[in-house]
Amino acid sequence: MNCIITGASKGLGKAIAEKFAAGGYDLYLCSRNAKALSETAEQISSSYPAVRIRHVAHDLAAKEEVLAFGRWVLDQGAAVDVLVNNAGQFIPGSVHNEPEGALESLMAINCYSAYHLSRVLVPGMMARRQGHIFNMCSVASFKAYTNGGAYSITKHALAGFSANLREEMKPHGVKVTTVYPGAAYTDSWAGSGIDPHRIMEAADVAEMIYAASRLSPQATVEEILLRPQLGDL
Repeated sequence: MNCIITGASKGLGKAIAEKFAAGGYDLYLCSRNAKALSETAEQISSSYPAVRIRHVAHDLAAKEEVLAFGRWVLDQGAAVDVLVNNAGQFIPGSVHNEPEGALESLMAINCYSAYHLSRVLVPGMMARRQGHIFNMCSVASFKAYTNGGAYSITKHALAGFSANLREEMKPHGVKVTTVYPGAAYTDSWAGSGIDPHRIMEAADVAEMIYAASRLSPQATVEEILLRPQLGDL
């Protein structure tokens, strides 16, 4: 079994990679930071030596690099059992004052990367009539919040893409799940002053994704919504 994960060098992507490695999946990982990605692959490999882990660095904000990563996966001869479109970025700000180009930059990485990569990999999944795609959205996909700006807009767009893909894939045996995580503690929260116990663990999100991937072919978890026990920040 093979699992392809973007944005895999840290945070939720790394936690998801660790969970699927624990389940015996071979991993095909991508992130833009080659050094961090290599370190993550080495860490997971040391814990799960029987698992094959291949990785390559690409900046998925650029369409040509998304396509290159997709072709690289196909060139490995890997059947895509699970695809996790996790690559993303957050730029704080509001529509009226966020940096010029924020919407275009975030749309490219938060939405277009999932669209273009899926277009490369989905035909093989359709031909095999199996596979599962997870699109990592956010509670920001349906709840506007202060300083969310372009980030929230692009996560809305990703949710729309995911819902549309779900409808398209129904007759082809390919599952699609939209994931809406609330705040989960990752490296990006370090030094923020946030109590790690106030928000979720990255492993919580990974656990739910893995569980959803293990259902029978007759069942699909269409949406996963997770929030901290005390609610959003």
